Amino acid sequence: MKSNLFALALVAALTAGCASDPNSRTVGEVVDDVSIGTQLKAKYAADPDISALKVNIDTREGAVSLRGEVKSLAIRRKAEAMAREIKGVKSVDNQLVIAP
Repeated sequence: MKSNLFALALVAALTAGCASDPNSRTVGEVVDDVSIGTQLKAKYAADPDISALKVNIDTREGAVSLRGEVKSLAIRRKAEAMAREIKGVKSVDNQLVIAP
């Protein structure tokens, strides 16, 4: 699985380098964002309270956005706290909704 995640990060980094927009992200920024998202998804997958399949993670320049569903307010807060623990995370926009 680690090789698949590395391959995904590599593809994202290489394709990002092809952008012609001078305001686009550098390869390093893309790799950092992919790494943050991958680490967080792995943490969620290992946690019995959080369904990694129901939480979408978007990362841009260290800003993490969480969208999807969780079972309680406590789990919503836990998901945000887990995101903030990852090195390189600058901010977290928690838009998770509570659903039974």
